[in-house]
Amino acid sequence: MSGSNRHREMRERKRLYLAYLLRLWQVRNKGQTGWRASVENAHTGERLGFAHLDELIAFLRERTGLSPPEEGMAQGERTPKAGSESEEEESY
Repeated sequence: MSGSNRHREMRERKRLYLAYLLRLWQVRNKGQTGWRASVENAHTGERLGFAHLDELIAFLRERTGLSPPEEGMAQGERTPKAGSESEEEESY
């Protein structure tokens, strides 16, 4: 295998590996309990936050190239939007 082919193969392999630190925490709003999430890219340190678990799932589907679930399938849990007035203090 030539050097350029080996380099291209290594780049392609890197695309097949994703590493994230996932954080989940529970929040309460108007008596309802929901979940928030964040992911931190293990390679770059970039952090992304999600106010709803279905947003996290959509992000993971995008990164992995998976299509969204078909209509009629159960949707992810919906939680109160970040920053609402009655939201309790979030902690990890």
